[in-house]
Amino acid sequence: MPAPPMLTIDDFDFDLPAELIAQQPAAARSTSRLLTVGDERFGDLLFSDLPRLVDPGDVLVFNDTRVIRARLLGQKESGGRVEVLIERVVDTRHATAQIRASHAPKPGSRICLEEAITFSVLGRSGDRGEFFELELCGVGDVWSLIERHGRLPLPPYIAHAAGADDEARYQTVFARHPGAVAAPTAGLHFDEALLDELRRMGVELTWLTLHVGAGTFQPVRVHHLSEHRMHAERYAIPPATVAAVDAARARQGKVIAVGTTSLRALEAAGQSGALQAGTGETALFITPGYTFRVVDRLITNFHLPRSTLLMLVSAFAGTATIRRAYRHAVSRNYRFFSYGDAMLLSRA
Repeated sequence: MPAPPMLTIDDFDFDLPAELIAQQPAAARSTSRLLTVGDERFGDLLFSDLPRLVDPGDVLVFNDTRVIRARLLGQKESGGRVEVLIERVVDTRHATAQIRASHAPKPGSRICLEEAITFSVLGRSGDRGEFFELELCGVGDVWSLIERHGRLPLPPYIAHAAGADDEARYQTVFARHPGAVAAPTAGLHFDEALLDELRRMGVELTWLTLHVGAGTFQPVRVHHLSEHRMHAERYAIPPATVAAVDAARARQGKVIAVGTTSLRALEAAGQSGALQAGTGETALFITPGYTFRVVDRLITNFHLPRSTLLMLVSAFAGTATIRRAYRHAVSRNYRFFSYGDAMLLSRA
């Protein structure tokens, strides 16, 4: 879905002090801050206050993807160093990846990673050739090898290498299905105690899977948003989730997406007007002017300037509302991005 032709990247820029980019998570998951956003007012709360902001009969939809150990270091046959970020495991022998090197590896060449994994470079793919297609050499399978030898891929704006704390805190407590190379960060604020409290008060919890790709961190390289093409991500929506959403609708409950990834999957699967179970890929680009069909409320972190995620939340809550909310968040020293604080939005 292309953006309206008048929208440009400059419409989604803002000044963010570097010190507000969170480098570490909050001391405990639900002790992060929560900004509630209304048309003219804001509430400065803690994430643990969420149960008093939702109603019995509402349904929360979570993304249960699990971040894989997708970052691998090594060298080319020529000896040059490379850094590989697995974008997608295609099957047991093949993967798609981004590769950083002083000179891009050529098709037919080999790269050795972590002194344990050798790939043959088959060629390049993607709209701009930003990905490399890799084939495993030797015995083993891609899944087990990267889980054994790879590193957790923290986002590029987090300055430290992944440590033991990150291994736990850069996964949601409900992560089940491996395949993401970035966490669905709105879900990081939930701990088991908060989930249990929501269940006890009559809020239904349900799940889908969208494997977040490395493209989520790729900058928008065009001025006019109508020229931008989104990276595709895989999703799966179980029949039980469709039933939970339909039941919430029938009892006038709200459908609350936990994170932009959950929202994208729900909206992609609801393009016909009714939410459909099944698997698929979505390259849905949500900008102001988009008509939402499934989601009523959204829990989300604060996003990068000029990013597609900022465009999505502007479409959902209204551009003027998001601008005011972000100014408020900066003035109150909210913490931004993956390890930062959260906001609760209602559909405009």
